[in-house]
Amino acid sequence: MSAITHEQSLENFSEQFEYAINHYRAHGKNIHKFRNVIIGGLGGSGIGGRIARAYFINEMPIPVEVFSDYSVPAYANEQTLAILCSYSGNTEETLTMFGEAQEKGCEIIIMAAGGTLTELAKKYELPTYTIALGYQPRMTLGFALSNLLLILGELLGKDMIPSLTALQGQFKNHETAILRAKEMHACFQDQIANTFVIVTDAAFEAVGIRVCQQIQENAKGEAFMSVLPEANHNMIESYYQKRDNNFLFLNSGNNERVNARFEFLNRLLTEKGNRIYQYPIKDSSLSSLFEVIHACDWLSIWASDDKKENNMEVGIIMDLKGFLAQKS
Repeated sequence: MSAITHEQSLENFSEQFEYAINHYRAHGKNIHKFRNVIIGGLGGSGIGGRIARAYFINEMPIPVEVFSDYSVPAYANEQTLAILCSYSGNTEETLTMFGEAQEKGCEIIIMAAGGTLTELAKKYELPTYTIALGYQPRMTLGFALSNLLLILGELLGKDMIPSLTALQGQFKNHETAILRAKEMHACFQDQIANTFVIVTDAAFEAVGIRVCQQIQENAKGEAFMSVLPEANHNMIESYYQKRDNNFLFLNSGNNERVNARFEFLNRLLTEKGNRIYQYPIKDSSLSSLFEVIHACDWLSIWASDDKKENNMEVGIIMDLKGFLAQKS
């Protein structure tokens, strides 16, 4: 089967919500059984956990943490729910986390499209949530995040299917996201090779990480993220002169003091002649989060086209995997 292009993934984004809804099966677990939840995953498989964690931050009565490493935390035990995510099912870090989570007696939920992780899930009869094959892992966020929202929602006794059904409808007609993507592209096109600096508030921190990942992996460009208010205590001191950066502001508007900090930073950077795009975000709802993700995914694809980069290939990542294989 030929790989699904990034453009096809984005054009048919609503299908990822539909797939998750149609394939979801209740895990039957309740939040009161656990003292903490850990979500393990790398790259595109990890960012869904960060966004889901942020979405439920004001509802979860226990800590939810995301780990993108070889180890689960020392506190993990039989009262920990470990949700391990890997599109290929063969990510070495996630497989190592699986072994540690088992040793510590964690309850485990698996999310993967296949590979060793799925085989282990079958062997130990673990709840498993599938992702459709044929995609580049970084373009499967709709599958991964939908599943995580359903899994965490069920833990809380909250039915997330109506929300995901609404999102499916939203992305069958994604004109707003495309419009924003075109605005961002027009803003930055003549300096698209510049480093991107994504400035967010707390609600959009995970989305900001996602934007950086897509610019890095698809457009082969440098991208970094800063979060307000923290960045006002350090990063801001580097802006006494114009920078060769593209600044993208993602602010939910949830906090008036943070809004004031964005206003000050915008004035400071503008006075120095910097290029800024302030994404017009209404709130921190799922609709807004997914709209920004979708629009910025398109931006990363168009940036790769402008730079004549092949956004389907990840040569250095493959070189790293070969190097690590020799070391094992």
